[in-house]
Amino acid sequence: MSVAADYLLLIRRHSQLSKELLSPLAKRIFRFSIFNWSKFRSLRWFIKPLSLLYSFFLSIALFVLAIELNFLWLFGTMPSISMVANPDLPTASEVYSADGVLLGKFFQENREPIEFGDLNNNIINALVVTEDVRFYKHWGIDLKSIAGAVYSTARGDKRGGSTLTQQLAKNLFKTRKRRSTGLLGYLPYVNTVIAKSKEWITAVKLEMFYTKEDILTMYLNTVDFGHNTFGIKVAAHSYFGVYPKDLSVPQASLLVGLLKAPTYYSPLKNPERCLKRRNTVIGQLLKYGKITTEEHDLYCSSPLGVEYREYSYSEGIAPYFRTAVAKSLSEWQKESGYNIFSDGLIIHTTLDSRMQAHAERAVAIQMKALQQRFKMHWSDRKPWQDKATAKNKDGFLWDLVRQSDVYKKLKKKYPDDEKSLMAAMEEKKKMKIFTWEGEKEVQYSSLDSIKHYIAFLHCGMITIDPANAHVKVYVGGVNYDYFKYDHVSVAMNQPGSTFKPFVYTTAIEKGWGPCDKLPDVPVAIKYKENGENKVWTPHNADWSNSGQLVTLRHAMGRSINTVTALLTEKVGWENVAELAKRMGIKSPLKAVPSIGLGSNDVTLIELIGAYSVYMNKGIWNEPMLVTHITDRKGNTIAEFKPESRRAISEETAWLMTYMLRGGFEEPGGTSQALWEFKFVHGNEVGGKTGTSSNYADGWYIGLTKDYVTGVWVGADDNRIRFRTSETGEGARTALPVYGKFMDLLYTDKKLLLSKGKFPEPGVTISKPHNCRTFASYSDSGIIAKDSVLISNPVLPEVEGVPEENPEN
Repeated sequence: MSVAADYLLLIRRHSQLSKELLSPLAKRIFRFSIFNWSKFRSLRWFIKPLSLLYSFFLSIALFVLAIELNFLWLFGTMPSISMVANPDLPTASEVYSADGVLLGKFFQENREPIEFGDLNNNIINALVVTEDVRFYKHWGIDLKSIAGAVYSTARGDKRGGSTLTQQLAKNLFKTRKRRSTGLLGYLPYVNTVIAKSKEWITAVKLEMFYTKEDILTMYLNTVDFGHNTFGIKVAAHSYFGVYPKDLSVPQASLLVGLLKAPTYYSPLKNPERCLKRRNTVIGQLLKYGKITTEEHDLYCSSPLGVEYREYSYSEGIAPYFRTAVAKSLSEWQKESGYNIFSDGLIIHTTLDSRMQAHAERAVAIQMKALQQRFKMHWSDRKPWQDKATAKNKDGFLWDLVRQSDVYKKLKKKYPDDEKSLMAAMEEKKKMKIFTWEGEKEVQYSSLDSIKHYIAFLHCGMITIDPANAHVKVYVGGVNYDYFKYDHVSVAMNQPGSTFKPFVYTTAIEKGWGPCDKLPDVPVAIKYKENGENKVWTPHNADWSNSGQLVTLRHAMGRSINTVTALLTEKVGWENVAELAKRMGIKSPLKAVPSIGLGSNDVTLIELIGAYSVYMNKGIWNEPMLVTHITDRKGNTIAEFKPESRRAISEETAWLMTYMLRGGFEEPGGTSQALWEFKFVHGNEVGGKTGTSSNYADGWYIGLTKDYVTGVWVGADDNRIRFRTSETGEGARTALPVYGKFMDLLYTDKKLLLSKGKFPEPGVTISKPHNCRTFASYSDSGIIAKDSVLISNPVLPEVEGVPEENPEN
């Protein structure tokens, strides 16, 4: 059956039902109307005009009823009584830090509702005399204004006759949107009549439910003032930097003037039109006696005085964090039905605004210096290997060029014209660029811009309170306006040696202890991958071996690769992967011998969440960004608790904090560069450096009794990198960022941070841990063939070393 046939069947059934239920009532209603023609003809001549008048009002009543009921789906939806009584106004949600500071807003329409008491007479008078001078006299529909509009339109001078209440109805309930349109709404002119009728009906309802003051307030809260500025509060702040109650007559007149056509009269794009329109509004104030002639002349001669402050997402504190917050609440929005971009919620987060300010400052100071060092490191050369020319677009640079948005757009414009495409790519134009000396305006081509930005080093930084997994600091990059990519929870990079603790944790869980020893000699690990026999021969950072038996604590403190590789084989790389997953690493992990040296990509936030297990007695908590959400009246809508589980034993957790202190306390420990920072003096500190292959990624994870902090430094493409350990290892790139940040924290007296030792263990520590740093290996007599320790070696019996050697 066709759609048309279905619709006719519905009409037939609807008509039959109406006939059965409404027929007696209809006979009475239509008895004395023109619609009962036979009766109308029999009426006396002086009664017929009354019948015609009755028929007119009856027609209006039936039309209104048909619209209200959406009769036969002809008219589209109408706002219900409950919707009018409780209008749904899209409102920005506010995001607050744990210490009560406004971080920023989420919005589709940048709006902050106000109360009538927040307005002054300047804005109220300007609005009424300009938009609806009889506002206080009508009941939602101004018949005199409608008649005037019809007359003016007939003479070719088209003007509106809508009251403020009608405009409010249109703004609140989007009566002219497609979703509100019925079948008749697709007919030209008919749709306008229906839309106007809906606005009239809704305006009457609004006048029934609200006072004139309420209607004025709602109107000023809903209207668009241009440039994504909605509502009088945001408009007053954005255009003049004041609150609505502080608006002067010229300022209020300008804002009211914008309502007619925000873009056409924009003071930013069309200041001359805006001035003329503002003075028109001031003229209306004079016409209706709200100001004197002297005031009129003074106000009209004043400049616009606009100092526009456009709200951008990067405005406020921690823009990367706020982006992460929005992402983290996506599932909650689906389940709850709330929308953080329109429901005017108050989102309470875990971030500490004071700590965040120190973190951003530390990143700015250290990354500016590091970028200069990077520039000097490469000198006159570019930090990429590119021998390509315009004719031969091979090489790294042109890979990036072809991936850029501008290249893809030009490719669509010039699909078969490479010469024109390249000419467009190399065309110079004025643009603003980011530099560490500040934003600069330059004449750059698109190709120049790509070359400029790919040479930048970036930074990610996060701090967690391990006791409750609250994220206190979140720096996703060096500048949100120019670099949106988040290096805390989105970017995945090789963690290098920061992954080693998971190997040592696995060993301790399997019975090893910090004092157990393994040899620092060259190793060759045999293994199978995808059925293929392979041999892995890792080397230490300095390409040398001490030839000594070293404790596990010393090996981890000095980040000795060969010992870590050997230990990985003994405990099983599959077991290392499994434990890392238990501790919160969610990224895919390939169980291979090199897992302990950080061969798998991970995010900074999951890595720092895993390290927090050590300071939280072996309990893993999902890092938390949001604690709870309330409405604007303070009612709690949602509370959030972290996903939690035991990952390792409490004894293992404490022993690993002791192991992590080794980087600072063991001879040659990789964290000893922290001595140049003041916060370490009188403080117990643990940490782990990390450097990925070819010095592309530098890492540092630092621990104190209060916080766990992670820092990553590198370029967006790992082919942009330092070339030597003296310049590119994590101890020289990421560690200084951590050190500077901690110095700033401990000098801020408002944070009330105190130095001290790590917490004492809450359980009995059964494994020896206070032991000699290393023992001589030269007399052990087990140097393997060709000075390489072969896979599955027979080790000397050393006290505390388990005898089993798990098969892998």
